Amino acid sequence: MSMFCYQCQEASKGIGCSTKGVCGKTELEANLQDLLIYTSKGVAMAFALVDKDQEMEDRAVQYVVRSLFITITNANFDKEAIMRQIEGGLRLRDEMLVLAKAQGKTVPERDLLTWDAKDHHDLSLKSRQPEVGVLATEQEDIRSLIELIVYGLKGMAAYMEHAHHLGEVDEALNTFILQALVTITEESLVVEDLISLTMETGSHCVRAMKLLDGANTKTYGHPELTEVNIGVRSNPGILISGHDLKDLAMLLEQAEGSGVDIYTHGEMLPAQSYPAFKKYKCFAGNYGNAWWQQKEEFETFHGPILFTTNCIVPPRKEHMDRIYTTGASGYPGCIHIEEDELGHKDFSQILEQAKGLMAPESIEEGTILGGFAHAQVEAVMDQVVEAVKSGSIKKFFVMAGCDGRHKSRDYYRDFAQALPQDTVILTAGCAKFRYNKLKLGDIGGIPRVLDAGQCNDSYSLVATAMKLQEIFELDDINDLPIVYNIAWYEQKAVAVLLALLSLGVKNIHLGPTLPAFLSPNVAKVLVDTFGIAGIGSVEDDLALFLS
Repeated sequence: MSMFCYQCQEASKGIGCSTKGVCGKTELEANLQDLLIYTSKGVAMAFALVDKDQEMEDRAVQYVVRSLFITITNANFDKEAIMRQIEGGLRLRDEMLVLAKAQGKTVPERDLLTWDAKDHHDLSLKSRQPEVGVLATEQEDIRSLIELIVYGLKGMAAYMEHAHHLGEVDEALNTFILQALVTITEESLVVEDLISLTMETGSHCVRAMKLLDGANTKTYGHPELTEVNIGVRSNPGILISGHDLKDLAMLLEQAEGSGVDIYTHGEMLPAQSYPAFKKYKCFAGNYGNAWWQQKEEFETFHGPILFTTNCIVPPRKEHMDRIYTTGASGYPGCIHIEEDELGHKDFSQILEQAKGLMAPESIEEGTILGGFAHAQVEAVMDQVVEAVKSGSIKKFFVMAGCDGRHKSRDYYRDFAQALPQDTVILTAGCAKFRYNKLKLGDIGGIPRVLDAGQCNDSYSLVATAMKLQEIFELDDINDLPIVYNIAWYEQKAVAVLLALLSLGVKNIHLGPTLPAFLSPNVAKVLVDTFGIAGIGSVEDDLALFLS
C-alpha cells in the first residue's frame, strides 16, 4: 500500500501526496506516522477501559500528546524514532489492558487493541495495512470530518506539550483529547455526530491556547514592545528554531558568558519580546525569515542549528553535522538532544561545536518591531478605541497563520501593501514574514502591523477581539470591524481555525487554497454555516472586504 497524506496546504495537486510528501517525508515515514496515530487511538481506547487512575491518565496523555505532535507536518522524519514511539505505545496499551482485565473488564476484539509487533520489520509491514491509514474510512464525508478533528487534535497537542513543559496542565483537556481519539474510532458515527465533535474540538483548542498563553507569560512575563535586531555580531552563533520557549531558556542560560551568541529563527522570533530573555547578553537577535527559506539561510549562518519543534526542511548533506533536534522533532543523521529525568537538557555539545565555527554572515540589517500580544495591546487599548471611534482606524485585518514556499503566497505581501492607511494588521505565526519588514507606517503612533507572536500565541488575537467586543458592547463578535484573511499550512493553523469557528467567528477567508481534506459536502457545510471562503485576487478581495 502506498502512502496517502493530505494534512498540509501543499498536498500534491490539491489532492494528497501518494508517493512522497511535498514536505520531504518518504512513503515509509508517512505510513509509520499513520501507524503512530493508530497506536495512539489504541492507547486512548485501552485507558478508557481502566478505572480512574491518575498515574495511568498522566502517562496516556503524555504519550498521546507527544505522538500527535510528532506527526505534525515537518516535525519528525526519523523513522527509527517513530518506531520507538510506536513500540512504547504498544507496551503502555498492553499494560493498561492487563490492568483492565484484572479489574474485571471485557476487552473488545478490536485490532486497535490486539495487534502486536515483534520487531521493526513487523512495524514497517503493519504501517502499510489498509486499516491504519487515512483511507481506512471509506465514506468521504465521514473521513473528511474525522481528519479535520484529528488535525485539530494535533494542533491542540502541540499547545499542550509546550504548556506541560512549563508545568501547566488542564484536566479537561487531558480528558477530551483521550475521549476524542476513542470517539472517532466508533463505527456508528454519522456526519452530525462528527460536526458536533468538530465544534467541541474547536472550543478545547481555545482552552489549550489559553493554557499555553498562561504558561508562557507566567514563566517569562508578558511580551512587550521590542525592536528586534536582524543584523549579526562578530561572535560565533547558534540558531534556534521552532516554538519551545523552555528549550530557548535553557540554551541561553548555558550559552551566557561562553562567547557564543544565540539567534532566533522562524517561529522563535517572538521570543525576543519576552522580558525574561532580555537579561541575557548572548541573545543577539533574529536571523533569517520563514521556515521554507532555511536551506539558503543555514548556508550563510555557519553555526549549529537547534530545532525544538516542527518546521524542518530536509537539510543539505553538508549541513547535517551541525543540525540538532530535540523534543518532538527529529531527522535521521542529526543528533537528538534528550532531556534527563528532571526535564533538563545539556546543550554543551552544540556550544562546543559553535566555538569552532565562523560567525554568521550578514544577510540583512536593521530592526523589526514585535511584542504586540494581548497584554501589550490592552495597554494601549484606550488609544486604539479612540482611533476606531474617530475613524482613524476603519478596519482590522487578521492576517495570522503560516507561510509556505508557493509563489501564490506573494498574495499576502501584496495584500498588506495594498491595504488603505486607515487599516491595521493583526498577525501571529510565520505568515508575517511576507510583510513584517515592509514599511507600512503607523496610525497616530499605533503600528499598522501588530505582531502577537508565534502561531502558538494566536490566543492573543482571540483575546484582543473579545476585549474589543466587550468595550464596544457588541452582542455578536462578527459586528466588530475585523476581517479574517488567514494563511494556513499545517495542523496548528487548523486548530486556530476550529477555535475561531467555536467562538462564532464567520466569513473567514483561507488561502492560498482550501484544505484538500475537506470533502465537497463538508466544505459546503462550512461555507453555508460559517461563510468560509477562499481567496481571490488582491483587488477583488479588497473591494469585498472594504465594502
